[in-house]
Amino acid sequence: MAVETGVWDELLAGDELAHLGTEPARPARTEPLPDGLHARVREALAARGVESLYSHQAEAWAAAARGEHVIVTTGTASGKTLAFNLPVLDALARDPRQRALYLYPTKALAQDQLRTLATVGLPRLRPAIYDGDTERERRWQVRRWANLVLTNPDMLHVGVLPHHDRWGELLARLRYVIVDEAHVYRGVFGSHVANVLRRLRRLARVYGSEPQFLFASATIANPAELARALTGVEVTVVEDDGAPRAERTIALWNPPLLDPELGLRASPLGEAAKLLAELVSRGQRTICFAKSRRAAELIHRFAVQRLGDDRELAARLAPYRAGYTPQQRREVERRLVEGELLGVSATDALELGIDVGLLDAAISVGFPGTVASLRQQWGRAGRRGHGLAVLVASEDALDQYFVREPETLLARRVEAAILDHANRRVLDGHVLAAAFEAPLDDADRETLGDEALARAPELPELKRTPAGWVWAGRDYPAARVPLRSTSPDSFTVVDASTGSLLGMVEREKAYSTVHEGAVYLHLGEQYLVRELDLDGRRAVVEPHRGDWYTQAKKETTTAIERPYRTERRLGLELSFGAVSVTEQVVAYQRKAIRDGSTLDLVALDLPATTFDTEAVWFLPEPEQLAGLERMPLLLSSLHAAEHALIALLPLWAMCDRWDIGGLSTNVHFQTGRPTVFVYDGHAGGVGITERGFEVFEGWVADTARMIEGCPCERGCPSCVQSPKCGNLNELLDKEGALTLLRRMLATDAVDSGRGRSS
Repeated sequence: MAVETGVWDELLAGDELAHLGTEPARPARTEPLPDGLHARVREALAARGVESLYSHQAEAWAAAARGEHVIVTTGTASGKTLAFNLPVLDALARDPRQRALYLYPTKALAQDQLRTLATVGLPRLRPAIYDGDTERERRWQVRRWANLVLTNPDMLHVGVLPHHDRWGELLARLRYVIVDEAHVYRGVFGSHVANVLRRLRRLARVYGSEPQFLFASATIANPAELARALTGVEVTVVEDDGAPRAERTIALWNPPLLDPELGLRASPLGEAAKLLAELVSRGQRTICFAKSRRAAELIHRFAVQRLGDDRELAARLAPYRAGYTPQQRREVERRLVEGELLGVSATDALELGIDVGLLDAAISVGFPGTVASLRQQWGRAGRRGHGLAVLVASEDALDQYFVREPETLLARRVEAAILDHANRRVLDGHVLAAAFEAPLDDADRETLGDEALARAPELPELKRTPAGWVWAGRDYPAARVPLRSTSPDSFTVVDASTGSLLGMVEREKAYSTVHEGAVYLHLGEQYLVRELDLDGRRAVVEPHRGDWYTQAKKETTTAIERPYRTERRLGLELSFGAVSVTEQVVAYQRKAIRDGSTLDLVALDLPATTFDTEAVWFLPEPEQLAGLERMPLLLSSLHAAEHALIALLPLWAMCDRWDIGGLSTNVHFQTGRPTVFVYDGHAGGVGITERGFEVFEGWVADTARMIEGCPCERGCPSCVQSPKCGNLNELLDKEGALTLLRRMLATDAVDSGRGRSS
């Protein structure tokens, strides 16, 4: 069924429409199946109707055939799966004794890939999943029988590498390692995964193999750099997308402004439900992405209500989210693929590469954090003709910036995925794990890196022997290292209603996020912290349905430990380097979700924490502060500029504003001058603020445009207010911040053009 664009004309005619544009269609570019492809694989493809390859698939095949490591970074639904499956299937058809290891960030993706492989029809292909859900009695069968093992980095880290003697055959015959959804491996998680992959390379070499790495990623700004950071190997980048794309209408939708002074807008959930109901009533298969399970459920409920008495149509809507059983999720997927469902409201569980069939429209409720993620979501639309992609903006600063300046979103290159595998807080645990797995010596520099060998003498649990550095402890060091934290000194978060472990919170963040009385967010869901056990390092929480949230009040100091780089940029002194941050949470506010008003302020008695990290900081010149020197205007201007810079940095580095902290002061005790710091919120830093240093001019320009375009008078959540401000958004001057940033940009600096491309 081809979709007529006129079906949307009436729907998209309201005042809420901030932008309407079109992405043109693109024809497929194909090449014949490679001559060297094994006959059985060729027959299996023909049975599925595949008689040619898209040009990027053929390019990936050729690079893999040359023995190169490859990263394929093309759009959603462009056939990346076949691009990496083809070399693997060919190798296993030629010699089923060879092995392949597939890594996925989620269990659901591994299950989806297993279903795909099960339909290939290759006689000697033996795929199997090995993860935390694999029954113990079946694990030995997987190790012995499977020649294609699907798992995740967590299981590889604690279940495979420390027990490599059980996996000797796989490691000795390991031909390919597939890393799918590689853009997910960034920040802290990516830094850990990079060390896990280096340990895998090292053990494969011990067993006599040198596997090829094939990566698949959403489009990102730095694919070669990411793959090299993850593995330490040079890769060939395949990014010229040869897949066809239908014409797509792009709409930016801004909920009506209810209170211009407070910046209060109508609910984006209600607006999304209205669009969802209207689209499905027009017969359009639609997916609506929300940021939380609760939001997905509410959108579904509101949409059903809007359909009124049409129960037959309402029955063709369903929510999809984490928390459902695998059987429930598979049933929703089946109904969507087969066309039984017309509309699904989903969390980003469906953003990644799970096949959900042919859809007409995709609605994103709130900017999902990165342009890459937004394009992943929008890529679900238009698979059976002209598609519609909609962003329903929230009141967040980035969302409002985009609806005011559509080209800053639509013409922007995707962000860079940043990680730092050599961060000492991340690296040390993996050095211990590697020494447990096999003695460390100079031969390991090529796989583990110079930094790992330099750390070995500094770790007291390692012992020097003639064979190299060996583990001298009694436990499994890998079990100590959580892959989603820079610190092993973390608090566990436990749901008292179920007894389940929700996650881990680094000690440096625990006092501000899981203090007693805090509303804690996990996967978009709200929990109320009932108890914070400082000695047991545990926070006990329960589901929270209240109409209020909390914001911690902190006293923060930042000390410069060592500048790495200092340059003259935008007419001032800009530095990047090591800092130590000391924070003490002294109270928290309860605030109403409805309008952000303060309900009460509750004092807390918690210890101060200090952590080492990285920061970018700058010292405005007197002429840039002319007219802003008096207090409290000076501090208010610096504070507002700091907030706005933090809000916009995720445009340049794939991170969340919650990964970043900041401090602004009228006189810093070391610089002796007004100074603004933006620091990495993870101990040791993972490269986020280094990216900010590199693109400083573009970052500042985006920030100034964002503040300038906000219609509020004195500052609001859409420009200079922050949901995580330690000073509870006190002392903020929007106009002063804009004046400072404009003066910085107007300075005729030598390198004022750096970092401006988007």
